[in-house]
Amino acid sequence: MEKHQLLAKLDTAWSALGESFAGLTEAQMTEPGVTGDWSVIDIIGHVTGWEEEALKHLPHVREGKRPPRYSVLYGGIDAFNALKTEENRQRSPDEVLARAEDVHRQLVTYVAAAPEELIATETRFRRRIRLDTYSHYPIHTQAIREWRAKESTGFTDGTD
Repeated sequence: MEKHQLLAKLDTAWSALGESFAGLTEAQMTEPGVTGDWSVIDIIGHVTGWEEEALKHLPHVREGKRPPRYSVLYGGIDAFNALKTEENRQRSPDEVLARAEDVHRQLVTYVAAAPEELIATETRFRRRIRLDTYSHYPIHTQAIREWRAKESTGFTDGTD
């Protein structure tokens, strides 16, 4: 894969995520139940948390080092996600959105400056980018779209 292809994948998936919540009011953005008890704002904060993790660990991966395991640092990925959710809930929705844009811009800048050889094949570097970004966003994009569709029909199946 060439760098421009990777950046295009990132952009396409990021844009789709943004489109999934475009036009929602603040009340809708903060309503729990989109995924478990997460709201749209919680999801955006979650995605940002993983982009921050990519920014934190990609330099180490680039140097051939392995990032610490989440089970050791946090007690697992679920515990990490819960910690980041609580941190984000201390921020206003506007802060979460602004932070998401800022962190994403930093990540794109970092990836754009990375050597081609780290991206050309399925390296640990490219894998980390994929897992924390363009294969991660669609999971949440779909959840938001499904929630919006359910909300627009007023249907609830009792599982939220």
